[in-house]
Amino acid sequence: MPESQFSASTSSSSAPLPLRPEVENLDESGIVEVWKLGFSRDDVVGLWVGEGDLPTPDFISDPAIAALKSGETFYSQKRGIPAVRKALADYSAPLYGFRPDEERITLTQGGMNAMIVVLQAFLRPGDRVAIVSPIWPNIVSAVQLMGGEPVQLSLDHGPTGGFELDLNKLEDLLKTGVRALFIATPGNPTGWMLDEAGIAGVLSLTRKYGVWLMTDEVYNRFTYERRSAPSFLSQAEPEEPVIAVNSFSKAWAMTGWRLGWIVHPPMLGDVFDKIIEFNTSGAQAFLQHGAVAALKDGEPFVTEMVERCRRGRDLIYQGLADLPRVTLANPPGAFYSFFKVDGVEDSLAFAKRLVHEVGVGLAPGSAFGPGGEGHLRLCFASSEARLGTALERMRPLLS
Repeated sequence: MPESQFSASTSSSSAPLPLRPEVENLDESGIVEVWKLGFSRDDVVGLWVGEGDLPTPDFISDPAIAALKSGETFYSQKRGIPAVRKALADYSAPLYGFRPDEERITLTQGGMNAMIVVLQAFLRPGDRVAIVSPIWPNIVSAVQLMGGEPVQLSLDHGPTGGFELDLNKLEDLLKTGVRALFIATPGNPTGWMLDEAGIAGVLSLTRKYGVWLMTDEVYNRFTYERRSAPSFLSQAEPEEPVIAVNSFSKAWAMTGWRLGWIVHPPMLGDVFDKIIEFNTSGAQAFLQHGAVAALKDGEPFVTEMVERCRRGRDLIYQGLADLPRVTLANPPGAFYSFFKVDGVEDSLAFAKRLVHEVGVGLAPGSAFGPGGEGHLRLCFASSEARLGTALERMRPLLS
């Protein structure tokens, strides 16, 4: 093309080409909006995001470092090296009551990547996805990004200040026509958790209406009355359209490693293999050696993490329960306190005020969908000293 022609064509428009509507209309997470306020401050006690304050322990990091130094820096199997999939199957056996076949397990680059991969497998433009909320907002945005329509069903408040799922309301929603149901148990931000009877009830409804079931089990080890949370996988048949998403991030203090996994019907193994090829082409091999160590040798650390969170949970409950404006319950699972503050009608503005005035970072309840406004989420997976400082600073604004 002659230079004059090229110049004319490139200068004819100063605006960028339009993006997909799903991207242009995508909102930033309210959690991140508050989190950004503390990026340049070292005086803020940040309890806004879902991670603790412990680094990954050496027994996990050392094998990854050794693998890196030994040359494990090439492409690997897209669904995970054989050692990590075997370790995941072995790890799952006592939690589910059976050992899933390794062909039912796919490694991903984080729990969020797992959710994207699953949605790419079954979600069609315009499909409706029922989502039990209040819920971590990324799944809502992920459905929108794929061209789907998220339809949120709010949990009810229970008699003791916790949350409950009304199965009649869930059935009323499913019978209107949805492609899939997303449910997190234990839930983020509420800590709400289904028992075995509740799981059976939900599973019965998804079977009745022919709905895909996508379950978030990222917090399944963070339970305070039992070793692990009940799983849909314990009651579902292997070939059923039930997919469980999990992550190494929480139980082993590995948030920055970006490793997760999916347990799924065996027929989806080849499907996920192809989808991962066009997303990430698979997780880094050397990191997977650390994941194997976490699964094989990590039970003492997981126990320590859960006990640490139990102490944090109880400390926060004791520090807030006496305030007349605050309504909260001790959650049975996960590591968040999700409490309501009377008089707070704009939780995002109030969360920003906490950062600016007292140096405490919490997540606004409005970020978690219907039923979340007026609440704040506090991550108690931190030392008692940090949590105590946060309580001391914020109690005057909550009183």
